[in-house]
Amino acid sequence: MIATNFSNVRNHVKEACDRVVQESDIAIITRKNDENVVLMSQAQYDNLMENLYIRESKANYQWLKESIQQAEAGKLVRFEVGD
Repeated sequence: MIATNFSNVRNHVKEACDRVVQESDIAIITRKNDENVVLMSQAQYDNLMENLYIRESKANYQWLKESIQQAEAGKLVRFEVGD
């Protein structure tokens, strides 16, 4: 994670955008009066929103946790995809 001020980002916006996308990094852009903003790639944002959605429903989250436990215990089912 990088933290930089608004003026630096304004002067180097392409570099800041490239870094958050290419390095899966997040940039905290500091501003006066603690009105900071966060710059992240759309892929990171989409992943965050998906995780929030899954955790929003207790049933979905419980199902996910059980699935992970089953996978860790080796209780996997393999499916062959046909032509």
